[in-house]
Amino acid sequence: MKHPNKEQQENQKKFLETIPEEQREEHALLLRFGNASYSYHQGAQALEPSEDDYKEWLEGLRENIRRDMEIKGFEGCKGVVSFTRYVNEKNDIGMLEWMKNNLSAEDFKAYGKLIEGRKALD
Repeated sequence: MKHPNKEQQENQKKFLETIPEEQREEHALLLRFGNASYSYHQGAQALEPSEDDYKEWLEGLRENIRRDMEIKGFEGCKGVVSFTRYVNEKNDIGMLEWMKNNLSAEDFKAYGKLIEGRKALD
């Protein structure tokens, strides 16, 4: 998946051209994952999260993180990844399914292996 911002697309293309050829596909794959994830989280803004969403989200955070997010406030947290994911999930837009629908089948398979590897580390 390409980044939705044309300038960022160009920056990514230039980056890939500067690295050794044997590393390009791996980096291109990671960029596609990142671009898809970025688009997923940006989509939460279109759902127009509310202060109630923010308050609900805060309740699920560990105390020390909750305090920091309360200091940032609702407006300051609109771009926080865990908040945007909360908003998407609350609106039945799961990240895994979204990634499946927005990555190629081959890329999604690689993404699945990556996240399974991360679960093994937890």
